[in-house]
Amino acid sequence: MTERPAGDEGVSPTKHRALLSAIITLVVVLSVGIYAGVSAGDGSAGDSPAGGRGRHNSADPASAGTWVGAWSAAPVGGEPGTEPAGMAGRSVRNVVHTSAAGTSARITLSNLYGQSPLTVTHASIALAAGHDSSAAAPDTMRRLTFGGATSVTVPAGQQVLSDAVRLQVPQGADVLVTTYAPAESGPVTIHPYARQISYIADGDRVENPSATPYTQRTSVWRYLTALDVLSHDANGTVVAFGDSITDGSTSSVSANRRWPDAFSQRLRAAVAAGQQDVPRYSVVNAGISGNQILASHPGRPAENQSGLTRFARDVLGRPNVKVVVLDLGVNDTLHGADADRILAGLRTLVREAHAHGIKVVGATLTPFGGYPRYTAARDAVRQRVNAEIRSGTVYDAVVDFDKALRDPYDPRRYASEYDSGDHLHPGDRGYRRMADTIDLTDLKGAVPARL
Repeated sequence: MTERPAGDEGVSPTKHRALLSAIITLVVVLSVGIYAGVSAGDGSAGDSPAGGRGRHNSADPASAGTWVGAWSAAPVGGEPGTEPAGMAGRSVRNVVHTSAAGTSARITLSNLYGQSPLTVTHASIALAAGHDSSAAAPDTMRRLTFGGATSVTVPAGQQVLSDAVRLQVPQGADVLVTTYAPAESGPVTIHPYARQISYIADGDRVENPSATPYTQRTSVWRYLTALDVLSHDANGTVVAFGDSITDGSTSSVSANRRWPDAFSQRLRAAVAAGQQDVPRYSVVNAGISGNQILASHPGRPAENQSGLTRFARDVLGRPNVKVVVLDLGVNDTLHGADADRILAGLRTLVREAHAHGIKVVGATLTPFGGYPRYTAARDAVRQRVNAEIRSGTVYDAVVDFDKALRDPYDPRRYASEYDSGDHLHPGDRGYRRMADTIDLTDLKGAVPARL
């Protein structure tokens, strides 16, 4: 008797089921093998499945984890004196400090204030060899790509996100992000009061791990506005949104002593100690010196954009934001805004945050007695705003920076131990006091339906 082919209509239903089961098993086995082959890389460039990418320039598919912000700086304006040349022919090595660990990293470059397209032909990321150093740690240099290409053109007024690159980024690490632009593309988009020394070299020295060519020191961050990491340790981002007090004006240079830095360290220590009811969040800084809730500076686009204007970019645009700590209003007060307008602006920001499921911890306005622009009328506006904030009708939770820093014998002023000396900004000790004042349990919990 001749055996019929497998597809013959005479085959029994039992044999059909057996054949189908065998096919399904084969598909599952092949799928597992393919997945294992893609995921098995150790982070070096040699693991990249894309052709043409040699050692130390991997852009591998990201593995499991959560994307969180590890560092950020809001773009503020165009750098004076960089029109039209920009940084043509020079390598810019920004030094930034991470608030979260990750197994992959990506960056955001901004040409918000450029008047022409910015073409970056070469970019890299590496861990710094040591504190306050422009040298890269051995075997950490990675070439960055954008849509698979090593070169990217950022239109005027726009920003670009890089591909993810595999790199073991520790918490509390200094990271070097270096870019090279060969052609004129000014003015350069900057964050001017970095309180961190970065570096510049002549020529394309992007993948040079040595500090030798980086002879020029600089106190501003150029082009770079964010560093994100794929993290197994953090599952959300906290954004500190404010003015020069959040930006860390008057804090020690290259020491990471702004209050968001101190708060990140405190949060990390609490998690490491196993403290209950403390979330595993990274902290990024979106402070701008001189920033107001209501008013932007002149320019097209406006420089030092108001809190209302930039909130979508600097808070809602960050990855996996769970909480914003909002500390704005002092500059509005000093520029003559009344309490009702300030409070209306703050409530608008809260509504925007709530619409995106983000909790808002809001700060009372700190004292400025002794500052040249102090008047009794302006202090009365500050006091009225603070009374409304403390009443619980503005924010989901309140951190009382005013109470923490003021002189108990003259509440119009800072206590002397917290004053930087200009009577407007805290010093390092004051920034630490601010970080210690935030209730860590306020970071948890769902956003209320309405205030």
